[in-house]
Amino acid sequence: MDFRLSEEQEALRESVRDFAREVVAPAIAEHYEQHTFPYEIVRQMGKMGLFGLPFPEEHGGMGGDYFALCLALEELARVDSSVAITLEAAVSLGAMPIYRFGTDEQKVLWLPKLLSGEALAAFGLTEPGTGSDAGGTQTRAVLDGDEWVINGSKAFITNSGTDITTLVTVTAVTGTKPDGSKELSTIIVPSGTPGFTVAPGYSKVGWTASDTHELIFDDCRVPAANLLGERGRGFAQFLRILDEGRIAIAALAVGLAQGCVDESIKYAKERQAFGQPIGNYQAIQFKIADMELKAHTARLAYYDAAARMMAGEPFKRQAAIAKLHASTIAVDNAREATQIHGGYGFMNEYPVARFWRDSKILEIGEGTSEVQRMVIARDLGV
Repeated sequence: MDFRLSEEQEALRESVRDFAREVVAPAIAEHYEQHTFPYEIVRQMGKMGLFGLPFPEEHGGMGGDYFALCLALEELARVDSSVAITLEAAVSLGAMPIYRFGTDEQKVLWLPKLLSGEALAAFGLTEPGTGSDAGGTQTRAVLDGDEWVINGSKAFITNSGTDITTLVTVTAVTGTKPDGSKELSTIIVPSGTPGFTVAPGYSKVGWTASDTHELIFDDCRVPAANLLGERGRGFAQFLRILDEGRIAIAALAVGLAQGCVDESIKYAKERQAFGQPIGNYQAIQFKIADMELKAHTARLAYYDAAARMMAGEPFKRQAAIAKLHASTIAVDNAREATQIHGGYGFMNEYPVARFWRDSKILEIGEGTSEVQRMVIARDLGV
């Protein structure tokens, strides 16, 4: 139970940390305020190999593991969450389903560009009227000869409308099971397919430099060979993808929480009040100490979940714990960092204002906090 990083892991973390501070930090505020996608940052992330971190070299990956991805996400989110969620969604929701469940032909066709960062992929699960009730999926796909005909819509889909988005993996009802329940399958829909429309981007509270859209399918036809994995196994497939993704979101949340500590320490040393730095006052010291406590314990939770996953052990409960705890403390730390900054914390020129706006979605996306509690309780047998 040694939680210290290896030399290779530490080198990766330092490399991504330097990139975040030297490349992301100076550029992201403008993208955030203008709601523009940071293509130049994404290109550099691709050159660094970040999109291929947890994939084997035979598919164009870096030969690393899922924990390496989590380390990168944490360091990126210490500076900005829009960039971090772009990487997280591109890997765990975009490329990972194809790697986990795709045919050899699908992997050869799609993975090289996805793992190099030249292209992005999205995961179309959430729908406007279902939210956390993924079993209530209304999007339907009917097999017509050698084509799937898809009708329906998806909501809040990350990386789905960029200039380099190449495909969306869509969950759809493809039939009825013998017990009368819905048969869910996942189907690859390439960008630009007739009948597939990407709606204008949302006006969001946070993550404003990331790409998020509603997707509409109107008699959208794709080859039958675009079925991803086994027909009728869509529900099990996306549960596996979400379990893994929750560890990644936990790492991102820890990064945001740690970034709040970083900025609060910096500000507490610079800001003068009543003749001395505010960091000299115990009220501020205790706030920062509590923030560090929360970030540290949340980090241990996602380290544990990632270790279990990579060891091939059950990890569903630990992933839910990590995601629940990390997202909660991210919101806590963002609130306290804003309070420490006072009026300046409400000004967008300070990173903590961005952290505050970005933190809330962490308690909602990839399974709400309420869903995480359900997962934990059910795994405990209650």
